[in-house]
Amino acid sequence: MPEIASRHHLELIIQVVDEALREATVELSEIDAIAVAYGPGLVGALLVGVSAAKGIAWASGKPLIGVNHIEGHIAANYIGHSELGSNYICLVVSGGHSHIVKVTDRVNFEVMGRTRDDAAGEAFDKIARALGLGYPGGPLIDKAAKAGNPEAVKFPRVNFGGGSLDFSFSGVKTAVINHIHTLEQKHEEINVSDIAASFQTAVVDVLTDYTIKAAQQSEIKNIAIAGGVASNSLLRSEMTRKAKKFGIVVTFPEPVFCTDNAAMIAIAGYYKFANDSFAGLELNAVPNLKLFER
Repeated sequence: MPEIASRHHLELIIQVVDEALREATVELSEIDAIAVAYGPGLVGALLVGVSAAKGIAWASGKPLIGVNHIEGHIAANYIGHSELGSNYICLVVSGGHSHIVKVTDRVNFEVMGRTRDDAAGEAFDKIARALGLGYPGGPLIDKAAKAGNPEAVKFPRVNFGGGSLDFSFSGVKTAVINHIHTLEQKHEEINVSDIAASFQTAVVDVLTDYTIKAAQQSEIKNIAIAGGVASNSLLRSEMTRKAKKFGIVVTFPEPVFCTDNAAMIAIAGYYKFANDSFAGLELNAVPNLKLFER
């Protein structure tokens, strides 16, 4: 058997799982397979999850399924939207990723656009920190923006031209930080709500316009949003409003399923299970796993 953990660690894993199952409504005997996110993400967290999953799979004799973390975010849309199975565009926006993905079916994808620098969620975090709002930035910016004027400051929207659907958020991030520094140097008032609203609008404008453009190019009438930033209220309302003009239907997960959660990994794992896509006990954490890399 491949080395998966020391005997002591394996016993601890089984003990923790046993205690968790005692509090759950599902018995291990009712589970058909063990799914786990093995990347991308922080290596420490991934190693804990992968080691636990391998230990459970080995001890129970159940098959192991490795899930790409981002595929899990997309799968979160199937909670409450089971009709969303194939031929739709998904905007994946989180702290580490900003991608426009064409979903052919629940296990096959095509990346149509991606960020060339900062992810949208990363930009939200950095601007929230610059405004003294704290962390995580997404919900704090969203809340502050509700009291602000989205047209107070005209921040840049990057367009690469040539039909590219790629994003770039480093420019708007730098523009906001420079604006704050300029106000500080002039000893002028920093209206946090106005800056938050103007920044959020600039980011959401690009995310929505490019995603709708991808749907139009692909002649697709369904758009989904995934990832932590998918809970942003302006992104949800603007995507729905703009898409409606073109007869495009927009769906998104409940906010609780936008952040990292076990349900999305289980759902993505289910479809891999249905396609006999299993991993061996040599599965390891891959912190820099590329989107939809097998």
